[in-house]
Amino acid sequence: MNAEKMHEILNGGTEATIRREVLNVLCESEFHRDLEWSRSEHRQKVREWVTTIGEKGWGALGFDPEYGGGGDMAGFLTAFETLAYHDLSLTIKFGVQFGLFAGSIHNLGSEKHFRKYLNDAGHARLPGCFAMTETGHGSNVAGLKTTITWDSTAKGFIINTPDRSAWKDYIGNAAEDAQLATVFGQLEVDGENHGVHAILVPIRDESGKTLPGVTTEDDGLKIGLNGVDNGRLAFDKVVVPAENLLDRFGSVDEGGKYSSPIESRNRRFFTMLGTLVGGRVSIAAAALSASKSALTVAIRYADRRRQFGPPEKEEILLLDYLSHQRRLLPRLARAYAVHFAVRHLSEKFIEEDSEEGRRKVEILAASVKPTATWHAMDTIQGCREACGGQGYLAENRFGDLKADIDVFTTFEGDNTILLQLVAKENLKAFQRKLGKGGFGALLGLAGEGLGWWIRKRNPLARLSRSVYSSTKSMGEALRFREKRMLLDIARQFQKDRKIGIDAGETVIRLQPQLLEYAQAFGDQLCFEQFREAIEEETDPDVSGSLKDLLHLFALDVLHQNRGWFLEVGYFSKGTSSGLSAEIDRLCRHLRPDALALVDAFGIPDELLMAPIALE
Repeated sequence: MNAEKMHEILNGGTEATIRREVLNVLCESEFHRDLEWSRSEHRQKVREWVTTIGEKGWGALGFDPEYGGGGDMAGFLTAFETLAYHDLSLTIKFGVQFGLFAGSIHNLGSEKHFRKYLNDAGHARLPGCFAMTETGHGSNVAGLKTTITWDSTAKGFIINTPDRSAWKDYIGNAAEDAQLATVFGQLEVDGENHGVHAILVPIRDESGKTLPGVTTEDDGLKIGLNGVDNGRLAFDKVVVPAENLLDRFGSVDEGGKYSSPIESRNRRFFTMLGTLVGGRVSIAAAALSASKSALTVAIRYADRRRQFGPPEKEEILLLDYLSHQRRLLPRLARAYAVHFAVRHLSEKFIEEDSEEGRRKVEILAASVKPTATWHAMDTIQGCREACGGQGYLAENRFGDLKADIDVFTTFEGDNTILLQLVAKENLKAFQRKLGKGGFGALLGLAGEGLGWWIRKRNPLARLSRSVYSSTKSMGEALRFREKRMLLDIARQFQKDRKIGIDAGETVIRLQPQLLEYAQAFGDQLCFEQFREAIEEETDPDVSGSLKDLLHLFALDVLHQNRGWFLEVGYFSKGTSSGLSAEIDRLCRHLRPDALALVDAFGIPDELLMAPIALE
């Protein structure tokens, strides 16, 4: 297999130029990383790197040119994803400054905010932070306790932290660097609460001195990402000008009258949060980069490290052992599958501009982000173990990667909460279909993956081929799993409703099934996007390897869930037992291409750093 051709498939297109530019800069001596830096030294270097990146304009790539931007959101996402090959503290600080802080101004503000702040924020001349999370409220943003109260005398707003649980917590850039904060809180006007809004609050002067009424604390040493200055913020009746309210979705005029282009409070709240979905898109891409780094190090090492062998003969390469192939190659296949899912998500995020389209992107992001981040955690640990004691040395980066990526599973939306969002939204759509058409609608779902389940009721119907005989049969199995799970959940909701059980109680009781369904949805999404990418590829030098990877990914998912398939009667005992043998066959078949498949990621040696991947 030709690694350069595969690299072009993975990393070609219009974003290739910005990717090369970022990689070239990261390989310069100025961006050299030292794993023995103290926390303060690491923070200082990350601060300098972000300043350099800001000067190059990468942070402003997604903004309109008239505000100092590049008008290239795809380029911004590519820069973020590429930075993750270097230092994840830098990646997150980049995301906080340019994606969250500057992005909140761009997405939630209006013309006056764009002209006053965007150019400086997008070029790191105005350090800022994104103060949403509170000590007592993380995922439940609607329950934030910070207040933004209209003061008719001052013609401005009073920002207040009512108690310790309302402190803004875990806020990147807040401990040391931010001068301006986008603060989220309950907007109150004349005693009426209009729900969560965002306002710009100065917290430090240019010399770094904390401003009156603002209290800052350092969150302290973390498991990872210690190059980022996470901190806490509290406000004691801080007054800010009326113009600081980010007013795209809600404004207060000089007379103290509130207005919004969205009448419904709930709809306004979810629309506001929906504009911030780019953070989940970026985190999914960065997690994938970390997976690719770990796989590259582990597979390169396994292709040169020898151990055991026949008497009087050369020892055998680790990667020639089937057990080692089973450790690494299914994870490599999933990395490719996640790659195409992330690419699809990024494209949809950039393209969709209708309310319905943006809502679909939210659901996609809520699926892909958990899929990518949990894959990264599993892959990094699996690769560490595959490298034995060498993987435990800090210089080979697994500890660094594992510690830094850990929080990706719980920030920008806790994975478990996001999967519940996926399940609930898809369940609502599914129930609407069933509600409109009754059993006829159920029959209509045959083409959506339940055809086998319906046909099975006919004793003359039989599966004509094994599940692993073709891409089509594998896809049908994954599609069946997703749709059948959703159908079972919908039926339980209907049963509970008939006997008077509240839907909220049913949700709590069925949470394990909802989460399992959402993961099945994510697997199906990865498979379909991978399959579509292969259909577009005509070069036989790479299409064969891509198809083998797709099949390995699908079979690994089926193998991990074979108990469920046996339980519902989709698999026979023979089909289930044959899965492992087919995975073994694919691993052996892909083994000669393993090195080229990770080289296709295009990660420079200077960024891999790990000695065991470079010898």
